[in-house]
Amino acid sequence: MNIILFDDPVIRQNLLPLTFTRPVAEIRTGILTIAEKWQEFTRQVVSSLTQDYLRAKYVPYYDSFHNCYINGAVIPSVELIEEMKKLAYGESFWKGDTLVAFNGGSEQLENLDELIERAGQTKKMSFEGEVQMIREVWEIFVHNGREIRSDFKILTKDRKSQPVNDKFTAVYNEENIFIEEGAKIRAAVLNAEDGPIYIGKNAQVQEGALIKGPFALCEGSHVNMGAKMRGDVTVGPQSKVGGEISASVILGYSNKGHDGFLGNSVIGEWCNLGADTNTSNLKNNYAQVKLWNYARGGFKNTGEQFCGLIMGDHSKCGINTMFNTGTVVGVSANIFGTGFPRNFVPSFSWGGASGFETYQLRKVYEVAEKVMERRHKVLDDTEKAILTEIFNQTQQYRVWDKI
Repeated sequence: MNIILFDDPVIRQNLLPLTFTRPVAEIRTGILTIAEKWQEFTRQVVSSLTQDYLRAKYVPYYDSFHNCYINGAVIPSVELIEEMKKLAYGESFWKGDTLVAFNGGSEQLENLDELIERAGQTKKMSFEGEVQMIREVWEIFVHNGREIRSDFKILTKDRKSQPVNDKFTAVYNEENIFIEEGAKIRAAVLNAEDGPIYIGKNAQVQEGALIKGPFALCEGSHVNMGAKMRGDVTVGPQSKVGGEISASVILGYSNKGHDGFLGNSVIGEWCNLGADTNTSNLKNNYAQVKLWNYARGGFKNTGEQFCGLIMGDHSKCGINTMFNTGTVVGVSANIFGTGFPRNFVPSFSWGGASGFETYQLRKVYEVAEKVMERRHKVLDDTEKAILTEIFNQTQQYRVWDKI
């Protein structure tokens, strides 16, 4: 069974701005991305069927005999995979009006709308079991603790953790802590009484760091001196974090290296939060938080009392930046200055509370090249083409260009 994780058009819109630059299945929640979870469960390589402009980077792989198309927002489970194996050619699983999986046999479907339409014309089966999905951006951090626990069991099964050799590091509930090879921990506190702690390969936990589980520090990432990780936190690969973080996900290759609070938030890749950046995650009146929603073209009630910042890839903010409760920042925005910027900052914005202008592509490329070079990555023509397409797609939101 060849697994192709497709972008559900409705769900993808709700997951913007994070899905401007990646397929839905490349979103990280817990320790792993959704695609990596499928790989761990099935022990096979999976691919994504995504938007046309992303396919040069994310290439779908088709089998000559058996292609199973699975909604990229679906979190895998043993029960779901066993039921999927029973799907005959031309049968599909649905949860309400949402397509979960479709056995396309040898059909090599490349158009997402055609895929949904084709599955709707086949024998529709209703999956009675539980289907866990990431449908909204805030669900990434809301379910992060649950997903850390689930991924921890998968990644550590029948494996032995590296020992905590540092005599100045305090450990609570050590059996719930797993340390990969090459990780370094110095004079820290690791408290796994309320959830597991996973320290990835070649990661570092520096002196004075306080870490409470559930917590995941992915490969090559650092927790800086004196940092406070308050639980339900994931730090994606090749990232650096400091200050105070609670119930948040950093997808990878991003820095929040200094003091300041980040709570109930999701930060994309290649982002940088300046020193003493703070996010509000609770309104003064304790009301439920509303977030900008691209599908609606307006603000949408999250149903959550705690919700901070959603930031797309390649965005940055200067020192002492303050983000109001429920702020959405698009791709490649650069925010600085005093006061609170607006709750929705469009992609390729340059400025802050006093106003914005357009962050031109030439300057975006210059910065991205330098940032990626530091992680030994290259801003190639494929990456530039993706940013250019997003620049064009998001032009409607940069209203100052129309004045």
